[in-house]
Amino acid sequence: MDKYKITDEKLEFKYDFENFSFKNTDELDSMEGEIIGQDRAARAVDFGMHVKKPGYNIFMAGQSGTGKSTYAEKMAEKKAENMECPKDILYVFNFSEYEKPKVMYVPAGTGASLKNDMEKIIEELKEEIPRAFEGEEYDEERKEIINQYQPKSTKLMEEFEKEVKERGFLLQNTPQGLVPIPLDEDGEPLSREDYQQLSEEEKSEIREEIQEIQTEISQIMRQVRSIKEEAQEELGSLEKKIGISVVQPIICHLQDKYGDVPEIVNYLQKVQDDIAENINRFRSSDDNQKQMFPFEIDEDGSFFKRYHINLFVNHSDTKGAPVVYETNPTYYNLFGKIEGKSQFGTITTDFTMIRSGSLHRANGGFLIVHAHDLLTNPFSWETLKRSLINGEITVENIGEQYRSVPIITLKPEAVELDLKIIMIGSPYIYYLLYNYDEEFSELFKIKADFDTEMDRNSDNIDRFSVFISTVIDRDDLKPFTASAVAKMVDFSSRLTGDRQKLSTKFNELIDILYEADAWAERSNSTYVTDEFVLKAIEEKEKRSNLLEEKVQERIDRDILLVDVSGWEVGQINGLSVYQAGNYAFGRPSRITARTYLGKEGVINIEREVKMSGQIHSKGVLILTGYLGGQYAQENPLSLTASIAFEQSYGGIDGDSATCAEVVALLSSLSDIPIRQDIAITGSMNQKGVVQPIGGVNEKVEGFFAVCRAKGLSGSQGVVIPERNIDNLMLNDEVLDAVKNNQFHLYSVEKIDQALEIMLDTPADEVHKKVKAVLKEYAEVEESLEENDRS
Repeated sequence: MDKYKITDEKLEFKYDFENFSFKNTDELDSMEGEIIGQDRAARAVDFGMHVKKPGYNIFMAGQSGTGKSTYAEKMAEKKAENMECPKDILYVFNFSEYEKPKVMYVPAGTGASLKNDMEKIIEELKEEIPRAFEGEEYDEERKEIINQYQPKSTKLMEEFEKEVKERGFLLQNTPQGLVPIPLDEDGEPLSREDYQQLSEEEKSEIREEIQEIQTEISQIMRQVRSIKEEAQEELGSLEKKIGISVVQPIICHLQDKYGDVPEIVNYLQKVQDDIAENINRFRSSDDNQKQMFPFEIDEDGSFFKRYHINLFVNHSDTKGAPVVYETNPTYYNLFGKIEGKSQFGTITTDFTMIRSGSLHRANGGFLIVHAHDLLTNPFSWETLKRSLINGEITVENIGEQYRSVPIITLKPEAVELDLKIIMIGSPYIYYLLYNYDEEFSELFKIKADFDTEMDRNSDNIDRFSVFISTVIDRDDLKPFTASAVAKMVDFSSRLTGDRQKLSTKFNELIDILYEADAWAERSNSTYVTDEFVLKAIEEKEKRSNLLEEKVQERIDRDILLVDVSGWEVGQINGLSVYQAGNYAFGRPSRITARTYLGKEGVINIEREVKMSGQIHSKGVLILTGYLGGQYAQENPLSLTASIAFEQSYGGIDGDSATCAEVVALLSSLSDIPIRQDIAITGSMNQKGVVQPIGGVNEKVEGFFAVCRAKGLSGSQGVVIPERNIDNLMLNDEVLDAVKNNQFHLYSVEKIDQALEIMLDTPADEVHKKVKAVLKEYAEVEESLEENDRS
């Protein structure tokens, strides 16, 4: 058996801090915007950042805690520093179609200046325009126009009244307008009584004449109205001329100021024209008059909002291209919205209430978003795809058709879209989108795979040390000694389960840095030493190991039956890993096998009661294949065997118990007892080759904990696959016990080696006994069949 023992040298995995060139992390520099152990992902991200063609958005795929978010933000900011700052985006009033606000793009920082200037000139015009109409020049010209047209209408009416009077009638004003009244011989209005005394012929003549005069009145009134309209038109032209004389110099001044921005110059010309057309709005002090467009109420002076500037996206403080990290990618947070306010029982809005989303603010730069958050927010993913495909973003509210109170909505002009999306998510989400969303692969052509581990070599260890120093400087922690950094290296390897690797799950590493610093602080230590790192690891485990203690308590009280001494036929200690959130621990599980005559083969009791996972069931079928290949080449396999995990009340999965099940089964067949002081773990193929398994450290430490509790005998140990030696990173207590020959570790490559250790019998002898039993079973079975036939 000693030939299968793992030597102390093979168990050594701890990094010697003497290899470091520093005594503490104060001697190390910090890394700027660099990520360690992710060369593949870094190359992909760098390439994606430089490709400016549509569809080359980036999907960062990897497990949580590998530094994707931090790296994405730093790389985007680094790239954005050398990019051109995008233009400010403004929404302005559409003077021809008020419900369709126009988009205007102006140089960065210009938008805020223009907004302030427009507010100032409108306030100025509200004062200057009324003042211009109070001058003598305007009064004289107005009187001149009135004096020009009023005599015309007066003369026309006087001549008509004279003509009507000569015809025996008088024109009288009534609420219904001018009405002809017949006169008597004395020139007085004819009374009703006198009218009644007239003959029918005379009455008929008067009615006909009245009808004719009324027709003439209509013609005269049209002429008067025409004269009045001409007067009003000249008065309007006068007012417009006066208004322009005030507005034009102010607008021209602004046009000169923004002369290098054609969009602003054209907009200001439209403003001037609109003010001239609505000059009376500036003259009037009546704030309650009806507006020209229905969504504004004048009582708050909102008519003048048409001259306001909606500074939709402001880049006055932006250096380079924008980088936006959207942590809550709801529809409105991404694509903006049109706000409204309640007035007189309804919801009103205007172009100044259009609000930008993070997609607008990131336009011209980078938007970083988490895939899970994006996909779980209704409408966000589909709208984002449509925006990227169309190259534009339309601000529109969702669900308006479901409102109980309808509102007048705006249809803002779409904003041109030119940015790069960096989406962060798990590999599962990436492949889910790739396989089931046909547009995804066209929009996210760059995949950056983030690994959870990197090679444990001198270069990476040096970079790992610099990473620790960077975190210490960034978060104001105490300096770590070289021995403390060495313990962090060991802890990082332990996270990967491979002594040849280092973990890139930086969030878990940083947690230990924080907690070790806290323990050092409590001890008033100037430095964080290896003692505090080990303390942090130990205490973190203790906060999560309640389930482990409960299981151990049941073993100690013999509620869970586990033997760590003696010999038993068909009974073996397998090893299982329990997962409790982010904490895993191992404990032995008793596996038993019973064999007897029959043809049912190997019965997996867990599978029969639907407690077996697919992988475990596969392992049992592989076991059956091994038995057939090993023992049924000459005689049929006439066997019924049952295998069970004793006292298992939950699901069983995984194939790491295959070796244990084979040993238990062959023990039952050969009637050779199994050592109970040694546990075994390992997968196996149909040819009897032992394959590596996961959680080897937890399994070894779990069995050791049970042996220690029941008393170390010096003969106890664990059998593991040979290919798992590089995964061994055991705690100090187990290593000390191994070095002192209180506990032993064995490695095997084939199941025959495991048989020799567990049964303390040469494998050939075991196989010989098993074949003899199986031959006997086959003969009995054949005899029974002959009896049945006879």
